[in-house]
Amino acid sequence: MVESIAVSYLDKLPAWTECSARQLAAEDHLELTDAHLEILLVARQFYADFGFSPSMRPLIRYIADHLDLAKARSIYLMQLFPPSPAKAVARLAGLPKPKNCL
Repeated sequence: MVESIAVSYLDKLPAWTECSARQLAAEDHLELTDAHLEILLVARQFYADFGFSPSMRPLIRYIADHLDLAKARSIYLMQLFPPSPAKAVARLAGLPKPKNCL
């Protein structure tokens, strides 16, 4: 399993586990909390529903619809996943890189 997380973004959605997310986060000097995992799971559900990784605006909208409006704010996501929340969420959630993220 460890070999599959050597790449920046996992190429297979089923390869993702909470453990793999924690390992990737540790590479970025980030310790995942329940708040982080909640967002990662929502992003994975977005991918399951729509077939692509969410960029920032769709991610915020989806979080607002599926979690709490207070969590659907860019400042909240920036605090959890600096410096680029959509890219970091996709990477840690085992999703492809969002198309419009550099």
